[in-house]
Amino acid sequence: MDRFDQAPETALAWHRDGTGAALATVIETWGSAPRRAGAQLAVSGDGRIEGSVSGGCVEGAVIYEAADAIADGRHRVLEFGVSDDDAFAVGLACGGTIRILVEPVGGSLPHDTLAALVDARTKREALAYAVDLETGAGQLVREGEEVATRLRMDRSGVAEDGRTFYAIHNPPLRLVLVGAVHIAQALVPMARIAGYDPVLIDPRPAFGSDARFPGETILDDWPDEAVTQLGLDARTALVLLTHDPKIDDPALETALRAAPGEGPFYIGALGSTRTHAKRVARLTANGFTEAELSRIHAPVGLDIGAAGPAEIAVSILAQMTAVLRGKAE
Repeated sequence: MDRFDQAPETALAWHRDGTGAALATVIETWGSAPRRAGAQLAVSGDGRIEGSVSGGCVEGAVIYEAADAIADGRHRVLEFGVSDDDAFAVGLACGGTIRILVEPVGGSLPHDTLAALVDARTKREALAYAVDLETGAGQLVREGEEVATRLRMDRSGVAEDGRTFYAIHNPPLRLVLVGAVHIAQALVPMARIAGYDPVLIDPRPAFGSDARFPGETILDDWPDEAVTQLGLDARTALVLLTHDPKIDDPALETALRAAPGEGPFYIGALGSTRTHAKRVARLTANGFTEAELSRIHAPVGLDIGAAGPAEIAVSILAQMTAVLRGKAE
C-alpha cells in the first residue's frame, strides 16, 4: 500500500527540483481538532500543498508563514485559535486551539535529515524526528524509552519538558491473512477502515480468487514462502484462518522464528482450545519453546461471544488493536 501521508516525500521532491519547500506539522491541539499531533502539510515555494494540518481553518495562514520560512530559512511555531463559527464551517462541533511547527527544507530542516527520514519510511523503518521547538534543531531518533512508547502508541507530541517535539513515523500497518475464508471476507474491509493494508495468502485457487476478494492482493504461494517474501516486521499482524495445519503451520513457524520485537506484533490462529493444544504439541515437537508459543493468540480474537464470520472478524480486529496499543491482558 502506498503511504497516504506523503508530505515528507513531497517536500523533499520540491526542494530538490529547486522550487523550495517547507513542512508544517501539528504539534499540539486543544478542543475540537480534525487532525491529530503529527499531521503534516508540505508547502512549495510556488504555493502548492500536499497534506493538511486542519480541516481548512488555518491552512491559508500556514501557507503564508511557510513562504516566509522558505525565504529566511528559520523555523517558527504558530498558534491559532479557531472560533466556533469557523469550526462549524468545516464540519466541527466547536472550535479549539492548534500549534503548528513550520520548518523550511534546507534551512532549519536540513536536506540530509529529511532525505534520511524519507529513506527510512521507504524501508518501513520505525523512527521519530525529535526537534527542539526553541532552537529548531532536529534529529532522527530510534532508541530511548520515550521514543519506544510513542512508536508503540503511534503518538506524536511534546515531551514533558515542553520543549522537545517528537514526530512519530511508523510504517503503515499491514495485515497478513493466511486463508481466504469467510472470516477473511469480513475482516479485510474492517481492517482497511482501521488503517491496515491487507494481504491474503492461500494456495487454494477456489478460496483465493478475485471474485471473492475483488481488488485485494492475493498470493497463491505456499504460506512460508509468501510470508518470507513479504517480510513480517513489527508493524505487521499475522492471522491464520485455514484451520489446516498443512497451510497454517509453515507460516506460523516462520513468524515464530523471528526475534521478539522483530517479527509481527500480533500472531493469531483460528481454532478451539483443543485444536490449539494439538498445534502447540506439533510446534513443541519441532523445537519451539514455551516462550515462543506464548506469542500465539489462540483461540484467535477477544472472547466477546462472537457468532458468525463478521463477529469473529470484529473480535480479531479488537484483539489486534489491544496488542498494538499495549492494552492486551
